[in-house]
Amino acid sequence: MSTKQGPNPPTKLETHALDYDIADEVIADTPEAFKALADGTRLELLDLLLERGATTSQLAAALGKPKGTVGYHLKVLEKCGLIRIVRTRQVRAMTEKYYGRTGRTIILSGPGKVEDPLFIIRDALRDVRIVDGDPLPMFTARRARISEQRAVEYASRLAELAAEFASEPRDGDRVYGMIAGVYPTNLPTLDPSGDA
Repeated sequence: MSTKQGPNPPTKLETHALDYDIADEVIADTPEAFKALADGTRLELLDLLLERGATTSQLAAALGKPKGTVGYHLKVLEKCGLIRIVRTRQVRAMTEKYYGRTGRTIILSGPGKVEDPLFIIRDALRDVRIVDGDPLPMFTARRARISEQRAVEYASRLAELAAEFASEPRDGDRVYGMIAGVYPTNLPTLDPSGDA
């Protein structure tokens, strides 16, 4: 999912063309938006809507879930301002609504409180598939005692890379995920003088 939490937004990139207009970023800054983003089905819907605008029926078919369930989650996302109706089409006596995201990147910000601040990581780990012979996944974990300024610079570079990854044309046979972050730890440090 294209969410980030951090001080510096990614730079503007050339992005793949969607069939609807979308902002580069949207701010999620209410408790309702945080709660909406903490649900796996809603995260899947947001990911699908980065491919193109879609109806409730199309999204339900892609997820293998009932239309009523998907419709409920779409209303929650729409109420929070994370998706909107991007076009309609008349089919017999019915009006089909096509939904799209309001922003490519969702920035979590403001006074709201995320109940589970690691929900993005937990959601990503649920999606990981390991198949013998595949070159991916690739994970790495590093820790370094550096200044906060340098940590923020790394976070900004990761945000740029994530935005580039999310803007790739949707033309592959498989959906790949990417998760990256810079975070403070409570790990100990050595005395810089080297004296014991």
